[in-house]
Amino acid sequence: MAGKPKLHYSRVRGKMESIRWLLAAAGVEFEEEFIETKEDLEKLRSDGVLLFQQVPMVEIDGMKMVQTRAILSYIAAKYNLYGKDLKERAWIDMYVEGTTDLMGMIMQLAFQPADTKEKHLALIIERATKRYFPVYEKV
Repeated sequence: MAGKPKLHYSRVRGKMESIRWLLAAAGVEFEEEFIETKEDLEKLRSDGVLLFQQVPMVEIDGMKMVQTRAILSYIAAKYNLYGKDLKERAWIDMYVEGTTDLMGMIMQLAFQPADTKEKHLALIIERATKRYFPVYEKV
């Protein structure tokens, strides 16, 4: 039996959060190796394990995978959570892309100037509750 997947990311939710959720949904225990310093990230880069010089990275089945969507697709397929046929996979991909869009808006909030944060947050809440959540509630 292969070891537990190992997740490499900083101590924030960000792009690794959906990977954590999917592993939890699959009932898979995992380890986390947090990137605490710039030197930690530079070490991964210099070791040549980050295909595009960025995280998240997941070590699983002898691979060092990067790119959130690729990691999610692999985990979903491995644990039979990626639909039974091409149509189901297409629907799953649409839900994933919607979540990616919403997460992008949320992640941008931290970089908004103080005078526009409240307005940006209101937009996120409005879109989440009227555009995204109803779709997920329906399925």
